Amino acid sequence: MSEHIRTRVESPHAPIHTGNGDLYVTIGTQLQDPDRPTFRRLADDHLTRLKQVLVAPAGMGAARHKLADTGTVILDGPPGSGRTSVARVLLREYDLGTGVFHELLPDEEDELSLSNPALVGNGDRLLLDLSAATAIQWAAARADLSALRKAVHEQNAHLVVVMPHGHSLDPDLQHYRIEIDPPDGLEVLQRHLRVHGVRYEPVPTVTAFLAESRSMREIADFADLVRRSREVAGTDESFAQWCATARRARDGRRPEITTLAAKLREGPQRALLLTLAMLHGAHADVIHRATQLLLQTLKSPPEDQPLLERKDLAERLSEISASIGPDGHVHFAELDYDAAVRAHFWDHMPDLRLPLGTWVASSVESTGPHVSRELRNGLVARLAEQYLRTGRGEDLASLAENWSTTPASRSRLEAAVHALTCGLNDPAQGRNVRQWIYQWCAHRQLKGEFAQVLVQVCADVIAASHPDQALFRLYHLARRERDTTRALQALVDLVATSSRLRRRLLDRLERSSLSSAELRIFLPVCDPEPLTAPYDNGCALIEENGARESLTSGWRAVLKGLPGAMWHPYAERWLHTATDTGHRGDLLLDLLVAAANQCDDQRGMAFAALYASARAAERTAPHGTARAALTTDRLLHKISTAQGLGRLTVPASMTPAGGSTP
Repeated sequence: MSEHIRTRVESPHAPIHTGNGDLYVTIGTQLQDPDRPTFRRLADDHLTRLKQVLVAPAGMGAARHKLADTGTVILDGPPGSGRTSVARVLLREYDLGTGVFHELLPDEEDELSLSNPALVGNGDRLLLDLSAATAIQWAAARADLSALRKAVHEQNAHLVVVMPHGHSLDPDLQHYRIEIDPPDGLEVLQRHLRVHGVRYEPVPTVTAFLAESRSMREIADFADLVRRSREVAGTDESFAQWCATARRARDGRRPEITTLAAKLREGPQRALLLTLAMLHGAHADVIHRATQLLLQTLKSPPEDQPLLERKDLAERLSEISASIGPDGHVHFAELDYDAAVRAHFWDHMPDLRLPLGTWVASSVESTGPHVSRELRNGLVARLAEQYLRTGRGEDLASLAENWSTTPASRSRLEAAVHALTCGLNDPAQGRNVRQWIYQWCAHRQLKGEFAQVLVQVCADVIAASHPDQALFRLYHLARRERDTTRALQALVDLVATSSRLRRRLLDRLERSSLSSAELRIFLPVCDPEPLTAPYDNGCALIEENGARESLTSGWRAVLKGLPGAMWHPYAERWLHTATDTGHRGDLLLDLLVAAANQCDDQRGMAFAALYASARAAERTAPHGTARAALTTDRLLHKISTAQGLGRLTVPASMTPAGGSTP
């Protein structure tokens, strides 16, 4: 065994090459932006916005005190009262920098039972939204709530349960139940308008709207309609006119669109109508080019009229009740006309659905001074809206997969990510989309650049509220990826946010076959710094029996199955950390020795390899070679003890090349 190991890797999360010859790494189209918000930032932004618009309902103060006193609160209240928003805002108030936000989904793939204590990490914020649960689902959850609450208490975590209204609750849990009553509708509307920058005035339209019982969602949507009405209104229009326009838009315009579409018999007219509906508010140049592209996609024959004899864009737009504004952007005359047009074509011309997806994929690749990421995302969202509105979430997911096949531009890949994001955020289809993504990550053959689309969706969308689901989807992607480490890096980043997630991944790896692909995951995940960092309760992962067993199994497989050049950079980090972490450093060394001691017929070779790695690590030690040499001596002592040797000498099998001893 030679000690002349000279590899040095500071952050071994990218492809590593330590042998002879060339290294070929296929990266493909880069999807990630260096300034792209992480999933934590996205989740925080959403919760910040939610807190801004939330009007505290009756009972929220009591819920806040109950959560502070016991760590658990069970919210009850009629549908539309804002129970789920209250739950999320309450949990946001307990974001103290430890743990993660986690929405519990006990019936889904790779989700632990509510009674499993491994579900709760130190300082976690847990939401169990059962507001739409059936009687059977609620009964199953109730049976586990006491065990879940106990784990929450032990981990200094916080749990908010939203129970289905009108269902029973066990006597021992009644203490945690708080009734939420809807806040005043006018106050809610005023709050939303204020956040939108719209000044409220008492008008009959609002009085009539609020005279009926309205859910918090309906009020929020109406406030948004008022905001959008103001944005397209003339400078001389008043708040009352904005509200009247919003009320007309809310009542729907489907009959008007049906009549208009029947009058427009020519293909170019209908193409312009549909294009503007899909790209509403875009610049006139964008609308013109996209209309031509739609006609080409539908293989419509070109116009045979001389160019100067054709209708200009302004005339054609007037035929569909639209016009170009002073800034060059195009709008329909009536608010939400575009939504009604999209719904009409989707519902009444089903043969358009497939080519519409092809057209959107081509349109997002357009460039120009008026084409932005926001414009592309809006186009994708409007297409996704139709799929989801009509219960076709699976077709939307398949469309995103098709967009990602080779060759796929960055814009098309971003469109695929945005389409899946729309599906994941849909209340009715989100669960199914998460399941399809799991099947892709774990079992399906992925074509083109679809794998990196899934990596981004898992890391930036699913992880924001369902980190465990993101963890195992990224695990499967990392296990199967070749010639790239995108999924592995995303997985490493995710477990860095929570010791509980790191523990779950180590446990999963221990229960796997620990193939070479899984060992490539194990090595960066067993970073010694987070393993030795104490929690708020003063304990570290390396001190937990379960984690030590997982780590020992992993290192045993590494020492038996991987060449030293591959694992030495990671062992080097363990040895350097062991130099400066006191008794936890001894635990790191103990674990390495225990792993080598379990290598059966390769036991002696494993000990020799560890010793040689320690000698090599002395030369790169950040604390100096003298302190590193003491760590090597400690390691040698532990190896000698494991071998049953009575004195601290270097066994012949460990003597480095050249015969020298430390």
